[in-house]
Amino acid sequence: MIVAPKSRARVGLFGLMCVIVVICDLPIITLILNSFRSTEQILSATTIIPTQPSLVNYTYVVRRTSFFLYLRNSGIMAGGGMVASIVAATLAGYALSRFRSAILSGYTRLLILLQMFPILLALIPLFILFRNLHLVNTYFSVLILYTVGQLPFATLMFRAFFNGIPRDLEEAALIDGASRLRSFGLVVLPLAGPAIAAVAIFAFLFSYNEYLIASIFLRSQTLYTVPVGIQQFMQQYATDWGSLMASATIAMLPTFVLFLLIQKYMTYGAIGSGLKG
Repeated sequence: MIVAPKSRARVGLFGLMCVIVVICDLPIITLILNSFRSTEQILSATTIIPTQPSLVNYTYVVRRTSFFLYLRNSGIMAGGGMVASIVAATLAGYALSRFRSAILSGYTRLLILLQMFPILLALIPLFILFRNLHLVNTYFSVLILYTVGQLPFATLMFRAFFNGIPRDLEEAALIDGASRLRSFGLVVLPLAGPAIAAVAIFAFLFSYNEYLIASIFLRSQTLYTVPVGIQQFMQQYATDWGSLMASATIAMLPTFVLFLLIQKYMTYGAIGSGLKG
């Protein structure tokens, strides 16, 4: 059978892309493969392929540690921060996109400046403030900081996306008797699928992977998030690499599921679909 030149080119391109993907994902692949080895095997191995794969690390993590409690805490804080950021950023981004004034223009510039401000500089005064408000070692302190930390980027992203939505769509709804808020909810927001998906991914990953804020404001082990809880596998004189690899592998599953659920919305919401009929 003779293969057409175009087919050979496509096969070659596909093979090249597979090689690039494997190289880029090699740390993750190594992490997953090492999770099926004991710590002794990891330290003495000469190849990344396990010769005697075992589930002993997963059994230990599930039965002997509080990892799923940490996973639940991370889900609550990352999910809560994501929802709060999306709700606040959509309203703020819409206002910055549709209304013009010197105050709003200055506020937009302020958001850009806040993107460059390291939150590390504000942690000490924030800790003192939250301690006086009795919010240290609670979900609320971390949720507030996660939401505030994500808002500048999320607001600017929604503002840029709403700028690309024709005002004619809203004006048609306003002529039909809809209020400004109703036209936003029924006309503009359904077209913002890609922006919501992008902000959701950013906000969830920011909160889910964040370590510094959680380690400072969460003092009780029952409130630890996954990054803080995983650190317990690293002791002063030894590290349980097997359990560390297994827990890190399990910790990747929520983000993987999130990407599967919202990836279709990244390409959804083309403006042209709103002009049909």
